[in-house]
Amino acid sequence: MTGRTHDLAAFTSLVAVVCLNPPATISLSTLLLSLLANQIGGVLPDIDQPTAPFWRNLPIGNIFGRTFGKLAGGHRFITHSVLGLAITGFGFQALLTFLGPILGHADTGFIWWAFIIGLISHLLMDSFTKEGVPLLLPIPWHFGIPPLKALRITTGKKVEGLIVFPLLFIAATTLFISHHGRFITLLHSIR
Repeated sequence: MTGRTHDLAAFTSLVAVVCLNPPATISLSTLLLSLLANQIGGVLPDIDQPTAPFWRNLPIGNIFGRTFGKLAGGHRFITHSVLGLAITGFGFQALLTFLGPILGHADTGFIWWAFIIGLISHLLMDSFTKEGVPLLLPIPWHFGIPPLKALRITTGKKVEGLIVFPLLFIAATTLFISHHGRFITLLHSIR
């Protein structure tokens, strides 16, 4: 999937989880940091590509990107597995613990979950592509939905742009409309 599809999938997934299990209250810092963490989680697995936006925006990022990509086993290897999800989740938790004193009253648990939801949405969305994802590394079997590779989509082609992306947008909009009361209550609880 393309970056913009991963962005929207991460956001839609976060909205769906909040609809199912809304927090009683939320601080503005938690809300903003959770949205940021969710978006970072939604694209982070693609850091194994030297052409990832993260590397493109750093001076000499292409060198770091190529090096990291090789260390990670190439695109759609460890960063697209349950092992990569666990390593990244623990790493992000350690970062939140380290930054805790400067985050003030932000709920680091909620921020962590927003990040993990973004990561999981990335793996789920990539499972719909022809390449699938190697969820059970070191077992080199790529999982895909549906199981028949011929029925899966190609990243960046018309099916993604004309069907998948609009369906994600419709899903997010529908969730907001159908649960608007919960979101209004949540927004009123911002402290």
